[in-house]
Amino acid sequence: MLTTYVLCLTASFIGGIIDSIAGGGGLLTMPAMLLAGLPPHATLGTGKFASTIGTVPALLNYARNGFVVWRMVPAGVACALLGSWCGSLLALRLDSSTLGKVLICLLPVGLLVTLLPKKERSVSPLPQTGWRFWTSLAGVTFGVGMYDGFFGPGAGSFFILAFHFILRMGLVESSGTAKVFNLTSNAGAMIAFCLSGHVWYALAVPMACASMAGNWLGSRLAICTGPALVKKFLGVSLMLLMATLIFRAVRQ
Repeated sequence: MLTTYVLCLTASFIGGIIDSIAGGGGLLTMPAMLLAGLPPHATLGTGKFASTIGTVPALLNYARNGFVVWRMVPAGVACALLGSWCGSLLALRLDSSTLGKVLICLLPVGLLVTLLPKKERSVSPLPQTGWRFWTSLAGVTFGVGMYDGFFGPGAGSFFILAFHFILRMGLVESSGTAKVFNLTSNAGAMIAFCLSGHVWYALAVPMACASMAGNWLGSRLAICTGPALVKKFLGVSLMLLMATLIFRAVRQ
């Protein structure tokens, strides 16, 4: 039991740092929970609880420094919440054995999205307006929200990349604004898992505290030093993820 707590809390803290800077913290926390022996549904539910609460300090830091485009929030939040709810309901319909296999297959996908280059482009610092923008916003937030509710890892990177390349926002604004929608989609999924009884609160609460600490530290580093630390954190995540996948493959 002590080993489970040490492994999951450490992963949650480091994952919070990674998530606050570039997204993809779930690539570390989810394998850690699976490695600790949590069932697939409990892994998703407990992870959602911790990551949802953990995102709050990072969002506050970005918002205080003007990196959140608030006029996108009302419509996008509604779509992300609906998408995450649908995604979590889909996950709950799968039996434990099937869900476990799906998670292992999706982890490399989330990793690939997280590792995609996020170089700044010459775009307007604020998103465009008009029906095409709002339609694109609805599609992006619903789609990524559904992915986040069903699986999760890499969703923050999905939001950042979509805002930057589809909605043509600046990269800094994309990162800050993504935290609002990531929090929303996480909240929708968290509610669904809480109502279904798949959250291990004895582990989820301390993991949430560790994630909050990591998100606060990571967002401060991102604001003060920029994205230079992202690759280093993702490198650690990559090594731990691959070690976990190899371990599970050998066990099976």
